[in-house]
Amino acid sequence: MVLSMAKTFRRALLAFSFGVVVAGGTLTAPDLARAQANISSESRYSAIVVDAETGEVLYAKRADSPRYPASITKVMTLYLTFEALSNGKIKLDDQITVSRNAASKQPTKLGLSAGQTLSVEDAIQAIAIQSANDIATAMAEHLGGTESRFAAMMTLRAQELGMTQTRYVNASGLPDSRQISTARDIALLSRSIMRDYPQYYGYLGQKRFTYAGRTMNNHNGLLVKMPGVDGLKTGFTSASGYNLAASAVQDGHRLITVVLGGTSNASRDSQVAQLMRTGFDVARRRDAGEEILVAQNLFEPKSYERVETPNANLYQIADGADLDAEGDDEMQPIPDPVPVREVKAKVKVKEAPAKTPAGRYVVQVGAFKQKSDAQSQLKQVSRKFSQHFDDAETLIGAKVGGFFRAQFTGFTEQAARSACSALKAKRLACMVIAP
Repeated sequence: MVLSMAKTFRRALLAFSFGVVVAGGTLTAPDLARAQANISSESRYSAIVVDAETGEVLYAKRADSPRYPASITKVMTLYLTFEALSNGKIKLDDQITVSRNAASKQPTKLGLSAGQTLSVEDAIQAIAIQSANDIATAMAEHLGGTESRFAAMMTLRAQELGMTQTRYVNASGLPDSRQISTARDIALLSRSIMRDYPQYYGYLGQKRFTYAGRTMNNHNGLLVKMPGVDGLKTGFTSASGYNLAASAVQDGHRLITVVLGGTSNASRDSQVAQLMRTGFDVARRRDAGEEILVAQNLFEPKSYERVETPNANLYQIADGADLDAEGDDEMQPIPDPVPVREVKAKVKVKEAPAKTPAGRYVVQVGAFKQKSDAQSQLKQVSRKFSQHFDDAETLIGAKVGGFFRAQFTGFTEQAARSACSALKAKRLACMVIAP
């Protein structure tokens, strides 16, 4: 079975290299058309708050609606860069040559000319801190040969991580109507990069970067405005609005908050900060013994503003007319959290037990860089979906493509599909594998 999965992985990568859409989760042409229509027909604002340790979603607002990620795209570019460093394929002092294609990218950029070089470490900082589109492209070409091939690698890794609604076509986040993600997928990526590469995560929280005598400040203003914030990435195009994926630690709890489609840097940062503070308040109340099972209402003190920009043409990005120019709007004071209202927990309804597994079908519930993470996922799924997995056997096979697969075995086809349906109903990754 492991050999079969390895062959499937290679076939998928080959298909992506030639621009073929892979079935089973990747956005197809009809999916993409619907996604673009949805972006143009509703408020671009979406948000999610996630407990980084457990993956629990504390709050979600249109978290599964398709959005343009803009420069948050670079988090996946850095994920694959950190992977190459971890695997020994590149070193921090290796030199990257800027191609003519990379040098031609629109601002924000570092501004190197074609033929100039910089170290991998400088490139990482330029991407994470300056959000340099030219250097993101240079890194993509260095690792993938071409930017389009690297984008295929990005999409494939997104699928491996469970980001089922994400498709990449470039490494920078420069405008392209085909480049789609969601707040939930971005939160999953944020959680993955800090989990899989903690030794490099610090680059995403570095406040400034000096190169060739020029000092550049990180676009993420919350790094200096809110205690505990230590990453991740901002993004902006006129089509996407102002985006931010941020993570913070307080009182031993780490939260990830994603806000997409803000009206300005300041209002976006204010919303992220308030969502963070409410999330930490929920964590403190739970630590004090309160049973808060449904946290969603705690985050809704008011209706958030609509974010359409009157002069923004959503389809202007199709011809690359917009620039990912992440400005430095003046920061506004971050408001104190709104007092928390009392919330009644929803009554859990026990589902009818599934048929006892008695077959050879496999249910895969994730792929992880660390074996311990795969084991943890199996335990969590077993506990939360016991009616489907109590009689199944767990399996973590050999590492394939850099990932350990977390799997349950011993299902009939009907039981396997029923179990997967239960997980997908909760927006959790799941795949049925036939014998």
